[in-house]
Amino acid sequence: MPLRRYSTALTLALLAGAASACTATQAEAPPKPPQSWLPPGEEARRLTLPFDVYNFSPAEVMTREVAEDFLVRDCMRARGQAWEALPGPADSESAPPHRRRYGVIEPQVAAVFGYHTAPQSPGVTARKTKDLDRASAAPPNVQQAVGQCLSQARADMVKGAPKADAAFFNKVIFASFDASQRDEQVVRVFRSWSTCMAGEGFDYPDPLAAITDKRWQTREPSAEEIRAARVDVRCKEETGLTAVWAAAETRIQNDAVRADPEKFRVLKAVKDRQLAAARRIIARS
Repeated sequence: MPLRRYSTALTLALLAGAASACTATQAEAPPKPPQSWLPPGEEARRLTLPFDVYNFSPAEVMTREVAEDFLVRDCMRARGQAWEALPGPADSESAPPHRRRYGVIEPQVAAVFGYHTAPQSPGVTARKTKDLDRASAAPPNVQQAVGQCLSQARADMVKGAPKADAAFFNKVIFASFDASQRDEQVVRVFRSWSTCMAGEGFDYPDPLAAITDKRWQTREPSAEEIRAARVDVRCKEETGLTAVWAAAETRIQNDAVRADPEKFRVLKAVKDRQLAAARRIIARS
């Protein structure tokens, strides 16, 4: 079975604190028009993996970005320039880190959006919109000053931290995901899931083939896409696919941590330092 990669929304924020999306080869569907937000279901919220200790969740990324914004505001004031800091949404509005890691796993999302990505929460969307508007409205000299202040803010938030190997972490994240697809139990549950899907007229070898089907690369989900996604989620539930796949990846990630304990210790130290600094900055601002 060929290995498949697609966006897993893995965000690293090491050293300078720059968020770099660790994505794979899936072509994202065109953006959908704004629709009602669906809070993440329990299926997505309870999905955790060992690497979460070392990685930044969407809520933690937002915490860091809000803190950086306060530091930029203070830096700009010191330069005699105004900069409005934007507050962050509640942590509960941020998506779980693995919401689409194994495809669509939430019945309510499948029933409304099919395989399309569900909209972000109102708070997250509003902050991103204000951030873009603020940046586009600023004249070039202000944009340049903001960039300089942001670089300084990111450096300040990791001052004194050891040097972490972000390239190594990206590599093992992808390696664990790829290796999990070769796990014997995962291969067996893929077959069971595929048989279940075939019973409803859908021919896919695994969930990643379903979510990346080019037929779904449309602005709006079709009735057939929604039907396929609903069957997909039901077949995952009937076969226990999500639990089996997550268990396999958990074993693989734990093995990776045991193989390079020092590198992972440093990754955690950098993450912990950034989050602690971010929370102090927010508390005093």
